[in-house]
Amino acid sequence: MINDVLRDAESRMKSALKSLDEDMGTIRTGRASPKLVENLPVLYYGSQTPLQQLATIAAPEPNLLMIRPFDPQSVNDIERAIQASDLGLTPSNDGKIIRLTIPPLNEERRQELVKVVQRRCEEAKVAVRNVRRDALDDLREMEKEKIVSEDEFFRGKEDLQKLTDGYTDRIDEATKRKEQEIMEV
Repeated sequence: MINDVLRDAESRMKSALKSLDEDMGTIRTGRASPKLVENLPVLYYGSQTPLQQLATIAAPEPNLLMIRPFDPQSVNDIERAIQASDLGLTPSNDGKIIRLTIPPLNEERRQELVKVVQRRCEEAKVAVRNVRRDALDDLREMEKEKIVSEDEFFRGKEDLQKLTDGYTDRIDEATKRKEQEIMEV
C-alpha cells in the first residue's frame, strides 16, 4: 500500500521535472536550439499546429536556426507565427527555407531570463511539494483507517521526504545548468 503511494508520488514528481525541462527548452539563450520553436503554434489550414509537425528544424550554426517546411505552401504561415510570437526574432525566407538568426543577448536581457528561470524553478518545486502533501495525506488516511501501522506510516513518511528532497535537488541542478547557459557569452 505504502509503495503504491510512493510510486504514484514519484511518477507525478517525475512529470513535474519533465515539464520544467520542456519549459526550460523554450527559454532563449545565446545559442540556437530547435526546442526554442518546435512547439510554436502555427495557424495551418485553420487549426493551430505545433511547428515540429510542419517542418524539420535544424541548428547548423550556434546562432542560426533553419526551418524547412514539409509543405512549401506553409512558409508564409510559419513566418507569420514566428513574427507574432514573443521570441523577438525576425525570420527570413527564400521560398523554401526559413532562417532565424539568433542575436547575442545583452547583459540586462540575460538577467531577466535568469529571473524567469528561477521563477519556473520555484513553480516546479511547489508542484513537487504539492505531490508530497497529497501523498502524505494518503499515508495519514491509511494510518487512521488502521491499514498500516504507525511504524510503517513513519517509514513511508521518511521515504516520501527522501524522494521529495531528491527531486528538489534535481530541479536545482537543472536551474543552475540553464542559468550558466544563459550567462555564457
